[in-house]
Amino acid sequence: MSRAFYHDYPDILQLEADVLDARPGAVLIERSPFFPGGGGQLADRGTLRWSGGTLPVTELGRDERGLWHMFPGDALPSGKVVLEVEPAFRALMCELHTLAHVINALVYTRFGGALLTGAQLNADGTFRVDFDLPGADNEGLRALEAPLNDVIRRDLPVSASFMAHADAQAIPGLFRSKAVAPPVGDDGLVRIVEIFDLDRQACGGTHLASTGLARPARIVKIDNKGRQNRRIKIAV
Repeated sequence: MSRAFYHDYPDILQLEADVLDARPGAVLIERSPFFPGGGGQLADRGTLRWSGGTLPVTELGRDERGLWHMFPGDALPSGKVVLEVEPAFRALMCELHTLAHVINALVYTRFGGALLTGAQLNADGTFRVDFDLPGADNEGLRALEAPLNDVIRRDLPVSASFMAHADAQAIPGLFRSKAVAPPVGDDGLVRIVEIFDLDRQACGGTHLASTGLARPARIVKIDNKGRQNRRIKIAV
């Protein structure tokens, strides 16, 4: 997997690019600003414009050659196309994903290095994160709402860098999930997202430039999911 365009140029949401391959209802593009989804984050929404008109991008799929963009119907775009990501939806996913990292950091540091067992960001402005927390006090988890909003008020910068995968694996706490890990690039690097003075972990998703760009958040529910898992649902 080569370096993703949306990692290097997160603020570019419109891009002209060449079609590499096509089949009815889908095209493979040389490069794309679209985030394809993964790690609990929903794929970007947007459009594909070409000489034959404008099509909504309804699904994205990756293979060894790059990113396929799917759309309704059986059109076969060719030549150059213009890809445009919907800004409001991208901004929402960035907001929720950044807040998910904040709550992850708070749980990790305050509950003995508890690992993530699942996550899902939603289009309605909510998200949930699941942790391996047998015997955890649910009221203690609910009390994380105050420090979560304090991090928003502090407006901490969020940055990203790349590190050799082997080096990242040797650093405790960079990988927080029991089940999944961010993809490793063809260059052997993995992306590390850092919230200044709070958190640093491997992640392939999109994020805000600082925590202060997020809206106030509230913990709406704590669920016991089996003997070990605790689910925290948060809304903005």
